[in-house]
Amino acid sequence: MQQNYQQQIDALLDIVFQNGASDLHLSVGRHPFIRVSGALSEVANYPVLTAEDMVGMVTILAGEEKAAKLADLTDIDFAYNYNDKMRLRGNAYIQLGKITIALRTIEKIRTLTDLKLPQTLLQFSRAKQGFFLVVGPVGQGKSTTLAALIDSINTERREHILTIEHPIEYIHPEKQSIIDQREVGLDTTSFHAALESVFREDANVILVGEMQNPETIATAVTAAETGHLVLSTLHTNSAAQTIDRIIDSFPPEQQEQVRAQLAATLLGVFSQRLVPSIKGGRVAAYELLINTKGVATMIREGRTHEVDTAIETGSEHGMISMNRSLIDLVQRGEISIDDARTYSTNPDGLNGML
Repeated sequence: MQQNYQQQIDALLDIVFQNGASDLHLSVGRHPFIRVSGALSEVANYPVLTAEDMVGMVTILAGEEKAAKLADLTDIDFAYNYNDKMRLRGNAYIQLGKITIALRTIEKIRTLTDLKLPQTLLQFSRAKQGFFLVVGPVGQGKSTTLAALIDSINTERREHILTIEHPIEYIHPEKQSIIDQREVGLDTTSFHAALESVFREDANVILVGEMQNPETIATAVTAAETGHLVLSTLHTNSAAQTIDRIIDSFPPEQQEQVRAQLAATLLGVFSQRLVPSIKGGRVAAYELLINTKGVATMIREGRTHEVDTAIETGSEHGMISMNRSLIDLVQRGEISIDDARTYSTNPDGLNGML
């Protein structure tokens, strides 16, 4: 029977591969669904999945040990390699007492040029120390961008790169650098615990999969202060919101100190969205904040409401506003004006620029 579930998984992942899908959704009582270019579609010619199917599939995808924990934890994260064709990040969770699985494909590591992202980002991968964040909602390509930056460091410099992830998504082959990749729950108990140990592991570059809590943020900022380059992500919508989220995660009595640390260590914030392309697929629109002296003063003095204006007027420093990025994509024939308005965080401002 186990072999039958392996065959089912192989068949479904072939469908994902052949259609260039980004996601696969499996749940009891319905057909599988795939997401292609941002839109969900039903795999109607595939049988409706049963509870027994889901138990068998999660055991193969996550492994017996992790699958056994699902009942107690209510959800588990895992990664899965499919026949050297692709790697997938997975989450299995319980809903209405039944197992559901969401799988996302992990593309091969691509360069900033491949991703059509600004070469300005290379200044952050070439920095010797500081704190750089790639932000945006779930599924907007943050991990892919960070993988490109790590690969740039790996290609250009001899460093010790240490990643802390949950789960590990991109596997980095060593080039110029030494790379150690630690998975939370498998190689370490938590992001915070792994970060604490970094100070004894002679790391130069640290990738933290996600800033989950104040303890992790505080340790990451300390690492940036003490000579490390720290790259990470947050689920926020803009650079200004990111700064506020970091500071607001701490008690009021600590916020002044955090502002000072962030003003001193922050290199920049890159916020991105994947917008449906007229040519098919999706293309990245983005906002880039660079921590100039003026921006650092805003952070230190609690004037983050001025950050958006700093971005809009900071093109001479390499800053890019989301609206400018969207308009550039419209002018290049990549996206529609309607989609530009939909993905803009300031539609009125966008209309004024058209």
